[in-house]
Amino acid sequence: MAADTHRHASAKGGSTQRGAALYTPEERQRRDETPWTLVQGILAPIQFLVFIGSTVLVVRFLLTGLGEGAAIASILLKTGLLYTIMITGSIWEKVVFGKWLFAEPFWWEDMVSFLVIGLHTLYVAALLRGWWSTEARMVLALVAYGIYAVNATQFLLKLRAARLQAAAASVPAAGATA
Repeated sequence: MAADTHRHASAKGGSTQRGAALYTPEERQRRDETPWTLVQGILAPIQFLVFIGSTVLVVRFLLTGLGEGAAIASILLKTGLLYTIMITGSIWEKVVFGKWLFAEPFWWEDMVSFLVIGLHTLYVAALLRGWWSTEARMVLALVAYGIYAVNATQFLLKLRAARLQAAAASVPAAGATA
């Protein structure tokens, strides 16, 4: 843990070892070696596909009044996948960064993830307790989905940054000889 303390020495999130890099070499190695990276890589696109399908079903219900059961089931499926990816993602962060959540490079993504989880959980509570109309709960689900889309974009941008970082690390410095 001493390395973790050193790496997170700055209260403003600056790191003496990380600099502008998303991963230190040690973190990149742990990321590449853990099976949790593959788990996240499988769950994320599945959750996204369920999000697309559920959005269609919810909007269809709101526009036509048809398919209430399918829309509700799809929201519950999306919520279950969200909980699963959050749990497995926290395990991934622990393996890679030594923290269950809120590791420095993913702090904002985790913050928005908690907002998304809170809204999904509110939907489930409202459904189980009979709070509000079905339409109001569906609108809540769409709000949660909108924030999920922002969160998914955050993670895609981090994935892109990691790929660019890896590509830059593999290119020899200008003027370097072999």
